[in-house]
Amino acid sequence: MDADHAWMQQTSSRALSPLRVARTLQRMAGAWPIAAPPLRTIVDEFPLGPRALLHLISVSSICATRLVQNPEILLWLRNPEVCALRRGPGRMLNELRVFAADAVAAENFRALRLWKGREMLRIALREVADVAPLEETTAELSQLAEICLAEVWKNWDAELRLRRGSPATEFAVLGLGKLGGRELNHSSDIDVVFIYGEEGQLSANVTHHEWFNRLGAKIVETFASGDSAGALFRIDLRLRPEGSAGPLARSLESMENYYAGFGETWERLALTKARGVCGSRELAYEFVRQHQPFVYPRSPTPDLLDEIAAIKRRIERDIVGPGDLERDVKLGTGGIREIEFVVQALQIIHGARHAFLQDTSTLKVLSALAQLDLLPRAEAVALDAAYHFLRRVEHRLQIEAEQQTHTLPADAEALERLARSLSFPGTAEFLEILRKHMRHVRSVFARVVSGTSDAAGSTADISIFRDEKSATKALADLAEGPASFHVSARTRQVSRKLRPLLLQWLAQMADPDATLNQFVRFVRGYGMRSLLFELLVVNPRLLELLVKTFDASRVAGDLLIRQPQLLEEITRGEALDQPLSTADHLRRLKARNLRPGDLDAVRSYRQNRLLRILLRDILELAPAETIFTELSALAEACLIFVGRSLGTENELTVIALGKFGGSEISYGADLDVLFIGENVRAAQKLMSAMAQPTAEGALATLDPRLRPDGEKGPVVAPIESYSAYYDGRAQLWEVQALTRARAIAGPLGPQFMELVQRVWCGAGKRPDLFDQVGAMAGRVRRERSSGSDFLDFKTGTGGMIEAEFLVQALQMQANIYNPRMTGALAQLTRAGLLAASAAQEIERSYAFLRRCESVLRRANHKSGSVLPAEPDEQRKLAIRLGLDSADALASRAIESRDAIHRVFTQYFSV
Repeated sequence: MDADHAWMQQTSSRALSPLRVARTLQRMAGAWPIAAPPLRTIVDEFPLGPRALLHLISVSSICATRLVQNPEILLWLRNPEVCALRRGPGRMLNELRVFAADAVAAENFRALRLWKGREMLRIALREVADVAPLEETTAELSQLAEICLAEVWKNWDAELRLRRGSPATEFAVLGLGKLGGRELNHSSDIDVVFIYGEEGQLSANVTHHEWFNRLGAKIVETFASGDSAGALFRIDLRLRPEGSAGPLARSLESMENYYAGFGETWERLALTKARGVCGSRELAYEFVRQHQPFVYPRSPTPDLLDEIAAIKRRIERDIVGPGDLERDVKLGTGGIREIEFVVQALQIIHGARHAFLQDTSTLKVLSALAQLDLLPRAEAVALDAAYHFLRRVEHRLQIEAEQQTHTLPADAEALERLARSLSFPGTAEFLEILRKHMRHVRSVFARVVSGTSDAAGSTADISIFRDEKSATKALADLAEGPASFHVSARTRQVSRKLRPLLLQWLAQMADPDATLNQFVRFVRGYGMRSLLFELLVVNPRLLELLVKTFDASRVAGDLLIRQPQLLEEITRGEALDQPLSTADHLRRLKARNLRPGDLDAVRSYRQNRLLRILLRDILELAPAETIFTELSALAEACLIFVGRSLGTENELTVIALGKFGGSEISYGADLDVLFIGENVRAAQKLMSAMAQPTAEGALATLDPRLRPDGEKGPVVAPIESYSAYYDGRAQLWEVQALTRARAIAGPLGPQFMELVQRVWCGAGKRPDLFDQVGAMAGRVRRERSSGSDFLDFKTGTGGMIEAEFLVQALQMQANIYNPRMTGALAQLTRAGLLAASAAQEIERSYAFLRRCESVLRRANHKSGSVLPAEPDEQRKLAIRLGLDSADALASRAIESRDAIHRVFTQYFSV
């Protein structure tokens, strides 16, 4: 005995609560089964380690009591398989069957109660031993509650049917709250709603309504009754229609009538967690399906966020109280409930459009919100971390006595024990991390729900605008609307939340004045101001996208203003980070099953896809070279599809030249083409159809001026004429243009490309090749210059033309065919015809100049390769390129052109 006593003292001295552990071990020893191995052996050889067991006893008086009252539990836990793995519902139910045999319901469900207590201890042990993550703990606790509900329901359902007959309709128990989300804690109430299928008459004296309410009452009575074997769970039915004043059970139709006529915001929040936990799964599914439009409306009520914020304020005032707001980890400032409200608010707002958000799990929905860019990823990560941390704290508080508490202990010793239980060295370190998490949560909740984040509360600075008077008027128009236009108080309230966020983004734009005007026009075109403003406040990524689009591209802005629905179509469609090829576009166009000649649908498709490419570019989801490829693929697909629609594809072969041939076109570019065949009418029809301006915009301008004899020659010629021309009269620059030839459509593409290779190869052997190409570069510089060599980054000294001509001349000389500039550079480098350092300089410098061209063209969708002369326009271009100033732009442009010219002069005499 002395040895055992010494062991107990030594063992308990290492525990978090030495006195409790020593007392528990002593009482267990007194009740220890004679036939069992010694208690000391069991503890020392415990599968999860003695420390885990002693830790549980230290932090949970109820678990210590269970072990004293039923020492056999410890013998059960010594089996390594019992605690090592998570239990699914099947295994958990099998354990109950073994434990209770056929007597689950006997003696007021005594076996069920004892089994539930044993499982609660096992789950708590796994958590404090850190072998079960939060998701496993909450899932197992939820399964435990579901099984208890199912067992009690089945018992009373069978008894009532035996005594009072069987209704000809189904019954289901819906779980709400943490039970619905499979997120129960160690002392959760289980929020449930009882429903049955149809009203009816069971007998002359008993209706379905009476029968099922009797069943519900028996379930509630069983869970509420006390017993020496322990409690089941506390059932909470206050979330049912009409709360405590309403009947315990309602029919499906009665539920529908209630929510349709009287459903409030708090009930929407509750129903985001609704799922069937026992009874008829089909009836539960029908309930959830039936109420989707109520829970996830296509147009959420304008006052949704204010109502959620008001609910939270009432909780803080009436339940928590001002003294405990920083100590209550569930309902206090920055607590678990605020994370849930953020998630549920965004679910309700966006759930109708995104089915992935119609999940009952807080963490799964939080992840989906980040993936859908409906919540900034950094905020989602912070909320996820805070949720895990706060739930761990909540569990430690509740494991003690399985009481519903979420408040940190005021006693310093108890708080220190809590901190150490959570692996912190002391109280100070624990509180520092706790407050950090709660500040993060409060910040996100304030921005999304309350609209009182630091950003939203900051004083708006309108000095970012050149015309402050006009900007002030435009901002007022957002809140008040134009004259004679009624704007609700709610809309004005939401606009006040939006204004500082909008100004924050506008301050980063190149032209805040023009961007604000575009934004105001978009709001007018959108129509539903309050809904739009709420969407932008809770989804800052969408606000960022709009503002950047209006600043970067007048064309994209005008398109969104005319057709605001395009924004929703694009952002809710396939991921914006996925590029589309020519084949992808053709498949999508074909799937539309358009009537022959219905080209407006093709134009509409092109507008939609062009906007998508613009957004990818503006948000920097793809490099410039990829954007050029996508623009080329869209243009090529439209050309091919229109040719098929007009029936010209078999009569007309289309060859792409220039940047179209290299799949490198930019915004607003004409498409350089050659037509091979004998049907002039077919080419005219194709060019007319592509260029025809309509309300849906034009598809593209086809430019055939690089054909033999230029504008003097026929638009369409047979392949024999091309062969004769290139073999005889063609000038070297015309053959050089074939460097980028690529067959697009029609039957003669392969033959023409064979002709290109032959002609091109022969020209590459000319001894005067570089003299002729260099002379042409000089001629282009002289004849096509805009008047300022410094500003003209295409044809000026060291401009894009020099880079292109250099690469093309080297390609011809080496007989390296590749219509794409970057591909040709890589091949020339591998062939040893261009030094790697020189190739890198050309590629880097050329890419910058092309990016300048792209950003300029993106603004107005017009061709242009000249830097603006006005300093302010240069500043705007610099900002849109990600540079700090006009000086930085000039420095970068000079550096790039010097690099190109330096390599160019190594091969050409200037």
